[in-house]
Amino acid sequence: MLGVFSGDVVAVPAELMAVGSTTPCPRTPASELVSRFRECAPRVMLLKVGGFGHLAFCRIAQPPIHTRFAAEDAIQCLFKGVLTNLGSLRELHGLRKCDDEAVVVIKAYKVIRGRSPYPHSLMLSHLFGSFAFVLFDMNSSSILVASDVDGGVPLFWGITSDGCLAFSDHLELLKGSCGKSLAPFPPGCFYSNTLGGLKSYRSPGDRVIAVLENEEEVCGVTFKVERPADRR
Repeated sequence: MLGVFSGDVVAVPAELMAVGSTTPCPRTPASELVSRFRECAPRVMLLKVGGFGHLAFCRIAQPPIHTRFAAEDAIQCLFKGVLTNLGSLRELHGLRKCDDEAVVVIKAYKVIRGRSPYPHSLMLSHLFGSFAFVLFDMNSSSILVASDVDGGVPLFWGITSDGCLAFSDHLELLKGSCGKSLAPFPPGCFYSNTLGGLKSYRSPGDRVIAVLENEEEVCGVTFKVERPADRR
């Protein structure tokens, strides 16, 4: 799966930008990243998200992990993984038995969006399973990206040479386009360009900090949740 968004719309994390500046490494534009993704996997579905970016995924499923896509009311969601409480979530939101995980995430997002000031952490805390998803709301030009609390579906994010923010489960693909401006997406966290950036939904009261990696590491930085004991 791949999500790429223009830096003119989505603010890129300062830590990812900084590490790329201090440790120069070859990078490519977002357009080349998208092209390489189409070439590296069969049966790729590529979708343009307005004028803001692209979503792409391979249509071949690898049970029990599946990649799903859904769109509703100018909201698009790319979901990889499985929700173990899918049945109860369908009942909660009044959905059909055929509605998959991507549809459930969109519905849950719309409910929370319409009930401000309820936090997105409330919505995400109701999702159980192994998953990572990228959601884009064209109505507000906002993204919501999240990973399950155990990191069951690896997700990485980085910045391309032309300043676009990219998300993918394909580490080597991102490495070629993002260089050291690359990091694992932290489990149990979400990122939103309209809700203050990167936050933990597992521990909403704890902040997420960036830790620089050694030059030998593939990723330039790692994000982790700072526990109260870590501050002592």
